[in-house]
Amino acid sequence: MALSVAGLCLAGQGAVIPAKAVLAQVLLERAFAKSRSTSAPVKAWPWADAVPVARIIVPRLGVSEIILSGGSGEALAFGPTLVPGSAPLGQNGTAVVAAHRDTHFSFMQDLQPGDVVVVETTDGDRASFRMQGGYVVRNDRFAIASRAVAPTLVLSTCWPFDAAIRGPWRYVAIAHAQSSG
Repeated sequence: MALSVAGLCLAGQGAVIPAKAVLAQVLLERAFAKSRSTSAPVKAWPWADAVPVARIIVPRLGVSEIILSGGSGEALAFGPTLVPGSAPLGQNGTAVVAAHRDTHFSFMQDLQPGDVVVVETTDGDRASFRMQGGYVVRNDRFAIASRAVAPTLVLSTCWPFDAAIRGPWRYVAIAHAQSSG
């Protein structure tokens, strides 16, 4: 009997994390929608340390993820984050967005040069980028030119994609704004 109860407790604990992840995405979607309708930052839950700032969409891959502000560890647990010091998404300069390789940025292993990446901000602005390519770099040698004249989007995640533990390598994909004409 004691083993059965212990097994049920362990199974219940194992279900808590996926349930929290699903609930968090629902709350983030609501906060994003409310931010758009009110033109004000809205936290997904009262103790959140980040707010939705945009949505990233990769049409070919069927990807749609909410991008959070701040770049903190807590924010990264719930979605991609705009790295502090980045240019505003869709504006001149380089915007760097980071996320975990095994969750929100698992799609990066399928990105190809030429893929379209769309960013929709909570202000209602929409920018389209064309993926140029990606490369692998050590995290201590990762630097992005911040003086880009045109809007540039950099996506970053840990590499290799199938690694079980965190290592010093990052996969970095670069996309440039498409002309609107």
